[in-house]
Formats: sequence, C-alpha cells, structure tokens
Amino acid sequence: MKRRTVIAATAALVVSPSLVLAHGPTRQKVTLSVAVAASPEEVWAVIGNFQDMSWHPAVFATTGTNGNAIDATRILTLGDANGPRIDEVLYKHDAEKMTYSYRITEVSVDVLPVTNYSSHLKVSPREDGGTLIEWRGAFYRGYPNNDPPEHLNDDAAVVAVMNVYKAGLDALVDRFGVAGS
Repeated sequence: MKRRTVIAATAALVVSPSLVLAHGPTRQKVTLSVAVAASPEEVWAVIGNFQDMSWHPAVFATTGTNGNAIDATRILTLGDANGPRIDEVLYKHDAEKMTYSYRITEVSVDVLPVTNYSSHLKVSPREDGGTLIEWRGAFYRGYPNNDPPEHLNDDAAVVAVMNVYKAGLDALVDRFGVAGS
C-alpha cells in the first residue's frame, strides 16, 4: 500500500510539478477611515448616491444606470473627458445604514493595478460628534501569476488603492472639516 502511495505522488509530480511549486497571489485588503465634522446625514447626502462620485477629485465624470438598485452600473471617467475609465457594479446598498458595496467589472491595470476588486463605503456617527467615513477594499494584484513585474505586484496594488482612498477621504475632510476641530 505504501508503494502505491509513493508511486502516485511521484506520478503527480512528474505530470504536474506546478502543483508543488504553485503560489499564486494572496488577496490584499485596505481600510482607511476619517472623522469629519459634518453629520452622517450631510455626509451621506454627498457620497451615498452610487451614481455620483463627483466628490472624488480624480473623477471627471460619472455615468450609470439604475440609481442605487442592486446591479446598478457606473462608469467613472478619470482626469478629463478623454481620461481612462473604471466600470463598476453595485451589489449592496442600504441607505438606512448609510453603506454600499461595489465591484470593479473593468479597469486597465495601467490605471489601477488590481484584479477582482470589491469595495465597501460606510458612514457612521461618532460618539463625540461628527461622522466616521470608512472605505475598505479587497483585491488581488494586477498580475495574477508568479513573479509579477514591480508595477503590478502586491505592494503596487496596495499603494494604488490606498492613494485612491486617501485622495477621496482628504477631499471629504476639505469639504466637511475634521471632527473635533
């Protein structure tokens, strides 16, 4: 019986050595949050509409379909009218809880070096006044195979997503002020 097991394991290595050496990418996660001086209702009025991302400084235009309904879509045009785009779909929206979740369905890795990206935006009251805005995402790097080029590796993906979140959250701080100040 032992001999058959050893032969089977050896045969598997000969047929598919990549099974032993395979090490694909790991899912990366980023969470950034900021406390602003406005009420949750004021903040939600600005960021709660999936079809309007004009509050983010990188977004030139947002077009989409189906409002805040599940499976609504939006296309973000970045920079200017001829800029790159990101296509997204909404998969959760709860206006009462002031939260929504969406996925990127299409983006060039030259624009955002990620694949299989999903994100969650949440607005909640702070005990000492103001609002906490949390933006979190999960994704894989832009290069799905082993030995990615530097601009498509895990670090590049994390930095790129952090920069997107930071730019958006900084714009909201500029708009609403810092909580407690």
